[in-house]
Amino acid sequence: MEKIVIYITVGNIEEAKKIGRKLLEERLVACVNMIDGMQSMYWWHDAIQEDMEVILIAKTTNALAAKVINQVTALHSYEIPCIVSLPIKDGNPAFLEWIEKEVTE
Repeated sequence: MEKIVIYITVGNIEEAKKIGRKLLEERLVACVNMIDGMQSMYWWHDAIQEDMEVILIAKTTNALAAKVINQVTALHSYEIPCIVSLPIKDGNPAFLEWIEKEVTE
């Protein structure tokens, strides 16, 4: 079973905790890391924007990616949230097994 990390950005720590807790409660992810204080610059409505954001990094399986993306999109405050999945190519075998054990497909 392929393991992945899902990279998500949100507007503040409260939103990050709300989304992270829901993903965990539904057993869609094994773990969520929240990194506060990220400075972002991006194009939006034909202008360069600057904002502070929070990064969420969720560990799960590829089989659950669509469910995670749907759940995050439903809870997210952004019109077009950043939600991307990245494959985990290698890692601590015990940790990768733990991810698989903690999620429900």
